[in-house]
Formats: sequence, structure tokens, C-alpha cells
Amino acid sequence: MAGTDLKKALIEEGPAIILVEPQLGENIGMVARAMANFGLVELRLVNPRDGWPSEKARAAASKADHVIDRVEVYETVKDAISDLNYVIATTARERDGFKPVRGPVEAGRILRRRFVGGEKCGILFGRERFGLDNEEVGLADEIVTFPVNPAFASLNIAQAVLLMSYEWMKSGLEDETQTPFRGPEMAPAPKRALQGLFDHLEEALEARGYFRPAAKKPKMVDNLRAVLTRPGFAEAEIKVLRGIVASLDYFSPKSPRGSGYPERKAKADAAARERADDDKSGDE
Repeated sequence: MAGTDLKKALIEEGPAIILVEPQLGENIGMVARAMANFGLVELRLVNPRDGWPSEKARAAASKADHVIDRVEVYETVKDAISDLNYVIATTARERDGFKPVRGPVEAGRILRRRFVGGEKCGILFGRERFGLDNEEVGLADEIVTFPVNPAFASLNIAQAVLLMSYEWMKSGLEDETQTPFRGPEMAPAPKRALQGLFDHLEEALEARGYFRPAAKKPKMVDNLRAVLTRPGFAEAEIKVLRGIVASLDYFSPKSPRGSGYPERKAKADAAARERADDDKSGDE
């Protein structure tokens, strides 16, 4: 979805994202983009295979340069997390041990609570091919895993970061259904407007022989009313529908489509009058 607006203030806060031995610059760039989407800016790399910096990463980041420019590189996981107070490790595999295992929603809320409390937090992500080893998971405080298809549980690194970044952002909303913008709030139309639509439409359909056979008309009218009352139209929407119904009166099977519209009809009537006047003059 297009929606980048560099004139607006960037959200720049939250836990550090730590990638262990990422292989491709493109993957790092897509991670940076996912982070920027949800206000995260601190990206740490542990021994990236192709080194750093990476132009491929910058290109794949799609203008998330503020994340790419702040990347820090470390030789080991221990170095990358040494200044953090709380670290949660992501994994798609069941691990032996005694660490609590969280779902992404709960993990996002825990991270938010600790962050607001002044703690430095991080989320640890493993290699593209086989994730984190047991020793690396052992360095974390807790584990987060995603509810995925158990027979196809492996996630692309950028997808995994996107999911946790989304849960981080969502955990800071007043209401988890909150969105950046909403459509207009329109009050339901008063019953008189809805009744006017019914009457208008019924008259238009009657004129066109819609209610056949006549004995079924009451049931057909009931069905029509049931369909039109279900959505709960706003008054502005009622006006749109009545305009559509009214347009049906501007032509008939005997007249060319559109020739009955008011502007064209007025011109046609004027032309007819002129022809009639010419005929009268000729008779005289």
C-alpha cells in the first residue's frame, strides 16, 4: 500500500531488532522497511555474511534510510545484547528448557510495559536457514513463537520482524481496533427518507412491469423492503439511490438511451417546436 509521507514526523522508538548472521542484504533491507512501517529504528546485525554497509540493503529498504543509517554491527550475540535489560528470542521450533513461551500479542504487550518502565529491550531473530541455536536462545529471557501452520512453520526473516513490529505498534494503541484514519461517520437515515425510497422505487418498478405476476406483488415488495433495510443506509446514500431511480424515468424502450435526460429532452422539445412552427409557416 502506498502511504509514505516524509512530511510527517517519524515514530522512532521501541525495542532493538537483532538479526543473527543475516545472509542477504536484500533481507536486511526488507527488515528495515518493516521496522520503519511500525516505528522501530534500532537494527543490530550480528556478523552479517556479506559484510556492512550494503547498497542492496539500502535499495530494498525503500526509503527507510533512517533505519539503515543507524545499523550497528556486532561480532557475537552476547555483544549485541550486552546493554539490554530484557531480550525475547523468536523461534518456530519447540525448545527444551524452562523459559516462558509467549505468543506475539502477549510478547508485544510485555515489551511495551517494560519499555515504558525505562528498560532497554530487544527481539532476537535467527538465521534465514535454521534460526537460532540453543545457546543463543539461552541468552534470552523469554521465547516468542507464532501461531503458524505446524507443517510449514518457517517464516521469512522480514515476515517475522513485520509480525513482531506490528504487535509492538498495536500494543501502544488506546484501542487495538484503532486505525490512522476512518471513513465518515454517517447517522442512519430517518424512516421517512427510507419510506420515500421504497415508494419511489416501487412506482418505478410498477411502471416497468416488474411485478409479474400481479398476485406475487405483495411478497415481492416485502422482499425488496427486507433487502433495502438491511444495510442501514445514511440519508446521503438514500439520495444517491433515489437519483439512480429517477434517472430511469428519462428514457424508455421507445426512446434512445439517454435521450430523455432533462437537458437533451429540452433541446429535443425546442427543436420539435421549431419544426412545428416551420410547418405552420409553410402551410400559410
